[in-house]
Amino acid sequence: MSNSRKSQYEVYDNPLISRYASQGMCRLWSPQRIHSTWRKLWVALAEAERELGLPITAAQIDELAAAVDDIDFDVAARYERELRHDVMAHVHAYRDRCPGAGGILHLGATSAFVTDNTELILIRESLQLVRAGLVWVIDGLARFAEKYRDLACLGLTHLQAAQPTTVGKRATLWCYDLVLDLEEVEHRLARLKFRGAKGVTGTQATFLSLFDGDHAKVEELDRRVAQKMGFAASYPVTGQTYSRKVDAQVLAVLAGIGQSAHKAGTDLRILQSRKEIEEPFETKQIGSSAMAYKRNPMRSERMCALSRFAISLAANGENTAATQWMERTLDDSANRRLSLPQAFLAIDAVLTLYGNIVGGLVVHPRVIERNLREELPFLATEEILMAGVRAGGDRQVLHEWIRVHSQEAARRVKDEGAPNDLFERLKSDRAFAGVDLEGALDARKFVGRAPEQVDAFVHDVVDPLRTKYSGDLAAASGEVRV
Repeated sequence: MSNSRKSQYEVYDNPLISRYASQGMCRLWSPQRIHSTWRKLWVALAEAERELGLPITAAQIDELAAAVDDIDFDVAARYERELRHDVMAHVHAYRDRCPGAGGILHLGATSAFVTDNTELILIRESLQLVRAGLVWVIDGLARFAEKYRDLACLGLTHLQAAQPTTVGKRATLWCYDLVLDLEEVEHRLARLKFRGAKGVTGTQATFLSLFDGDHAKVEELDRRVAQKMGFAASYPVTGQTYSRKVDAQVLAVLAGIGQSAHKAGTDLRILQSRKEIEEPFETKQIGSSAMAYKRNPMRSERMCALSRFAISLAANGENTAATQWMERTLDDSANRRLSLPQAFLAIDAVLTLYGNIVGGLVVHPRVIERNLREELPFLATEEILMAGVRAGGDRQVLHEWIRVHSQEAARRVKDEGAPNDLFERLKSDRAFAGVDLEGALDARKFVGRAPEQVDAFVHDVVDPLRTKYSGDLAAASGEVRV
């Protein structure tokens, strides 16, 4: 093994990058993308300053623009070790690459001009990637719900047997959680603005000095830089940084997606333990190093693990927003370098897993029917009682016999491990001789409007989303890397 290859395994490796997140999200938060965006911001600032009359030449701007992606990270690292300032290290590295434009670089700006504006750009693009992932999973869940719209299954409340529902209706619950998350993502995208050119404490004092007290030019500079970077507006006021409440709001949206995915992942893990529904399991996949027979819900478990991680990161945004002093303090910086990208990477991985799981779910109708039939006699007792009354029986007498038979059947199930024989007990009881017990135990009578609710949900909620985001759906894909 070469020394360089060996050294790769001698330092910590972030599994979000090497194992879980998509290449698209990984590239988005890469050093190359971040610092190329810094340079694009410096170019946009110089262009706007020149357009508004500052002595900057077209040649200087061309020199800067030509080197936007040509970053010598080793040079920047040497400068940062000396200067202990990452932005100024890159200013010097950029100046070395563009000596003719070094004198106008970063003119009137503060570090947050490049750091904060870049983060807002990356947040916007990351939210767009997350939106595409949400739409993909929503579409997959809706297809699953349609396919199993009328497959009756045992409902569970308190994780105890309850009134039946359908496999498809249960999937709409998972799906609607993501629809709500999608609405929140769209809201955050619609409200996201640019920091702009605000200066050291947000007063634009340096820019006002550069433009000899011309307030209109300073306002126009802010607008032009925002427009050049693809934003229609900037935040109306900032300190040195944009309000850290924005980060808290974004992290809350990502945590919300984590909540939805964790709930669905937990449900699927429970259903797999009941052998009703299984996540995809590949031909050569190993469930356990010791127990060769096992088919563990690895994907759902991983989805839950990453969801919890993303949920935990939301507190970073809340605490950072709460503890910023006056116009800003730098104790936000190191935390945000971790929490913002890792929250996006984690949720990106969650949605990749979620879509992969939904696309390969295996449903076992006979097991579902068996589990339902084991509980259905208890659940059907009211229907049996009404059928007995319609057949001419005495309601109070029938109620008492149902109670007696139910208690004994339940005792045998719990104490002896025997199957639920309530149905057979009632069939042999002359009090129910005229009752159509088979008809009373038809599971379709107990699912209410579940199939129709699935149809309405897909038609009214999901189909409009499919039309609105048809481009995202056409490009959707998700590969689980390990």
